[in-house]
Amino acid sequence: MNIRVLRYFLAIAELRTISGAARFLHVSQPTLSKQISDLEQELGVKLFTRGHREITLTQEGRYLQARAKEIIQLVDKTTDTLQSDHDLISGELDIGAGESIGMERILKTVSGIQRDYPGVKIHLHSGDAAEVEDQLDAGVLDYGVIIGKRQLNRYATLKLPEFDRWGIVLPADDPLAQKETLQPDDLRHKPLIVSEQAAHRHRFADWWRNQASDIRIIGTYNLLFNATILVRNHSCYAVALENLIVNRDNAHLAFRRFSPELTEPITLIWKNANTPSPVARLFLQRLQASLATSEEK
Repeated sequence: MNIRVLRYFLAIAELRTISGAARFLHVSQPTLSKQISDLEQELGVKLFTRGHREITLTQEGRYLQARAKEIIQLVDKTTDTLQSDHDLISGELDIGAGESIGMERILKTVSGIQRDYPGVKIHLHSGDAAEVEDQLDAGVLDYGVIIGKRQLNRYATLKLPEFDRWGIVLPADDPLAQKETLQPDDLRHKPLIVSEQAAHRHRFADWWRNQASDIRIIGTYNLLFNATILVRNHSCYAVALENLIVNRDNAHLAFRRFSPELTEPITLIWKNANTPSPVARLFLQRLQASLATSEEK
């Protein structure tokens, strides 16, 4: 299994036809068919189901597709880093994170690097903590940003001073929007949609306290924007982190913090054993400098 054949495989998986992939890759159709047939024989699995008009991935094919994307990304990034002019910082920086206001400090640091070194490219990967850790372990990411408390013993860590607050996204014209903060009693029998990751962690069990039996959770989300569409339609309230909706674009929505307050720490993580690229080292140095400056103020 080599990189060229993996690129061929990904092209076929994306275009769903051998002929279309052959045109895209500028290789002959028989050559491409032979390469994929050899790959299936080498792996001992069937990667595609051949249909009349298009081909689709088998279960094994879908697994290989996910792994092949990570492999190709890692190879391309390694090649780019090795071929960069080391007298001038360049290359790619991959950061994985969930949605959080804590990303402001991190992205401000990245922006400063890109102003000073235009050859640097940034790739942001959105996902929950488990997805971020998986990508970090696979070598796809240089750094991950973890929202909330989590066992991070396997990684080097840097806790940021910022933190996130939980609360409710609700229609601006809802009676509850008249309150400054919301308590568990305010949410009794209200239809709530909650973060999928927080739901799996039972994050709000202690906060609901004696009202838990009257809390009505109707679903989960992993992208807040989609959940806010339900909120705009007065279908439910969204339990979410603060500052993730833009007031200018969502004047019909409001956010009210929980009382008592419920917060989440924000932590930068990276693999201890890795030898960081020059741009990854520079990022960490500048981020640490920004933290030191904040402490002095």
